Amino acid sequence: MSAVIKVADGQFIMMEYTLRVDGKIIDASIDHRPIEFIQGLGNIIPGLEKALYGMTVGESKDVVVAAGDGYGEMDSQAYMDVPRDQFPVEIPMETGTQIELHDEAGQPMVARIDQVGATSVRLDFNHPLAGKELHFAIKIAGLHLATDQELDHGHVRSGDGH
Repeated sequence: MSAVIKVADGQFIMMEYTLRVDGKIIDASIDHRPIEFIQGLGNIIPGLEKALYGMTVGESKDVVVAAGDGYGEMDSQAYMDVPRDQFPVEIPMETGTQIELHDEAGQPMVARIDQVGATSVRLDFNHPLAGKELHFAIKIAGLHLATDQELDHGHVRSGDGH
């Protein structure tokens, strides 16, 4: 009889999950497919990754992740006021509208419109789940030692090129 494999660093994990925030389902693998990642490489939020150690295939559990171990606390410095006339007319000037910008190095940055004023728009660069307690229902759907190729890439290669 073979030994039961448990989640440890360097293993390929397939995980089914449902994420609830403030009592509402925010995301669930039933809407697509289980997520795939390599344990211990920081591919998922720290609080969830820590909770997986020692789990086995088919095992389920509920995990509560504090904001600091998830997407971080709200950063009061992660806001920027931009003159309203710098926005293209096709961007809806509505609170919550998400837009993609590029920093000085050309790297993409995502922001949400926080406030719309007469002459300026306040952008929020915090992650949408920053400051939130995350409630996960998880199940380990698959588990094996990551291949050399998967480790070389730093993540699991799926059939669709991701």
